[in-house]
Amino acid sequence: MGGDFGPHCIVPASIACLAEIPSLHLVLVGQPSLLNELIAQHAGVDRARLHVEPASEVIGMDERPAQALRGKPDSSMRVALELVRDGRAHACVSAGNTGALMALSRFVLKTLPGIDRPAMVTAIPTQEGACHLLDLGANVDCSAEHLYQFAVMGAVAAEVLGLQSPRVALLNVGTEEVKGNQQVKLAASLLQGASGLNYIGFVEGDGLFRGEADVVVCDGFVGNVLLKSSEGLAAMIGARLDARFRRSLFSRLVGFLAMPLLRRLRSELAPAQYNGASFLGLQGIVVKSHGAAGPQGFGSAIRRACIEVEQDLPRRLRGRLEAMLLQ
Repeated sequence: MGGDFGPHCIVPASIACLAEIPSLHLVLVGQPSLLNELIAQHAGVDRARLHVEPASEVIGMDERPAQALRGKPDSSMRVALELVRDGRAHACVSAGNTGALMALSRFVLKTLPGIDRPAMVTAIPTQEGACHLLDLGANVDCSAEHLYQFAVMGAVAAEVLGLQSPRVALLNVGTEEVKGNQQVKLAASLLQGASGLNYIGFVEGDGLFRGEADVVVCDGFVGNVLLKSSEGLAAMIGARLDARFRRSLFSRLVGFLAMPLLRRLRSELAPAQYNGASFLGLQGIVVKSHGAAGPQGFGSAIRRACIEVEQDLPRRLRGRLEAMLLQ
């Protein structure tokens, strides 16, 4: 029920994913009358794999997490998380209020042993492919121990998505050991002594986009600013290119000739392709879709959840955490 477009985006995305993934079963949580009406607009839906779970309340995008936690026990977000807790679903995917989703996830699902705070991670495009960045805003203020935990979780998440021995780095204002604030320096000393982790040191923002690391760790304030800035920069470059190609007849001709290349580049860098931030450190799988994502983007978040279910991400995280954090 959440996000900028609510079920008008989520229902078609869900139906498309059901057609794409034969083993997938989905539960849509929210207002049954609206959900069933939207489902009925699509022909050939396999209702045996698409269930509607009623929830009488909806958490607004601007509501405070504490209000959502205490004041709406039958919200669609809470009911969805309780389905995961009770074993009726393997994962929860939501486009709703991020703060409320994090608060409810911690309350309903609890964190894994050794984890103080869950972290949000997503893949962002680089020259070499993609980099996994965390935290994206769940934890604005972080200690060195929190950054260390994020690094371990980020490495496991990258391995689940197919990377062998991912290169882990701390985002910093320079690559020299003397640079950075106290938390980053202390986190570096912790990571240098961690066995089983391919820690490569500090990386700057431009190095991140060059693909110098597979996992980049920072606090949620820095990560969120970096993510939103990169999204804005990509949109600005796209708008500038479109404007340039429309300036004259010659530029229109050049734009026409370059169109196949530009379309391919736009497809490779499209935010929808990378949509879906995982909440790492919980005793269950939760994926947060961007609130402004359309059906294609929400489908990417569903597919990310499917991969984490198939790879049993919480179990793998628990095993690595026991080996590295609970020694």
